Amino acid sequence: MTDRQGEQAASKVMERLRVVQWDGDWSDSFGKAMSRRLLMREYLRRSALWAQTYSAESAWPFFDVTEYVDPEFMLPPSTAHELEDFLRARMSGSVKVTCRGAVRLAELRLHDPAIAATGLPDLYEPLIRLYERGGEFMKDNAGALDLTGVSFRPGSLQGNVSNIPVVALHDAVLDALDVEGRVTFYASDNNRGTVFRRLFPQGGGQHEEVFSGRLGWQPTTRLSAMEADGDCVRIYDHEAARIIEEALLGLPRAAGQE
Repeated sequence: MTDRQGEQAASKVMERLRVVQWDGDWSDSFGKAMSRRLLMREYLRRSALWAQTYSAESAWPFFDVTEYVDPEFMLPPSTAHELEDFLRARMSGSVKVTCRGAVRLAELRLHDPAIAATGLPDLYEPLIRLYERGGEFMKDNAGALDLTGVSFRPGSLQGNVSNIPVVALHDAVLDALDVEGRVTFYASDNNRGTVFRRLFPQGGGQHEEVFSGRLGWQPTTRLSAMEADGDCVRIYDHEAARIIEEALLGLPRAAGQE
């Protein structure tokens, strides 16, 4: 792999970060809270796997993994200067560390075939997608993560290693998950090939919908009837994402897929 190819890979990641609306509209970020929570959950899982592989447990969850993969690795000077200028202009804390790590890893993995040999999933992709869907995140004094509209604790490294993978990083799937207001998801008890949701808009009331592939969410009266008969179960958002992903993309739902 040539240095030029590596620089191009790093530049592509940096360009994605440049166009992020870091100071975007709060309501837009709030409306994407569910997909951002899933993306952060998947990043925490992946970063736990990488931390275990490269003995970076003490740095988990937000770190530049290249410092552990190859402590002597350096970006080409021109790329390094461009990166630091970009980070200095607007980044701080964990967001700055992970943006630096994403750009550096994009180049390092092209020069180090041992990284691909580990079979680890792309570390920073879920976090970049989170940034693209609403900007940065913050940590409060108690260690909870504030994603604008949702706050949760990252948990432990060991706990995240055992999490079920969230493989739905496709925009159409993530868009289908997001809605303003509170939402709960359901699936039929004997066949999880259909997903329903019950919405509780901020203005009050509730609506019931079923996901119909490329038609998206459609009004339904089936959910209440199925619930009364005990024919449906409540599911988590990552389970709903898998069903939606299969409906939209025709992908099989493999619980162990990374």
